[in-house]
Amino acid sequence: MEKEISILVIGAHEEILTVILRLLNKMDNWNAIGVNSCEELIKQCSGKNFRVVLLGGGLSAEQEQAVKQYVIEKCPDTTLVPHYGGGSGLLYAEIYSALKTA
Repeated sequence: MEKEISILVIGAHEEILTVILRLLNKMDNWNAIGVNSCEELIKQCSGKNFRVVLLGGGLSAEQEQAVKQYVIEKCPDTTLVPHYGGGSGLLYAEIYSALKTA
């Protein structure tokens, strides 16, 4: 049995975040949760090790940079995957590709 892949999704648009979470959680062995602020991301990351942080749209450039810096510095075993749209096929491909190279 494959190990569960935990995914933390951050995005500013609640409706899009809901769709992304639904798509990710229907995959075998994937467990995704969502947040919409850097503060929430930090709170979630301090209590759990995520394999992937999916960076969604709607964040300011400063927020994106803060997320990237936090993940690089505090979660070195976590893969950061940017996703700004393009459908479920692209979403899955981005994550699978990142997991293969991690």
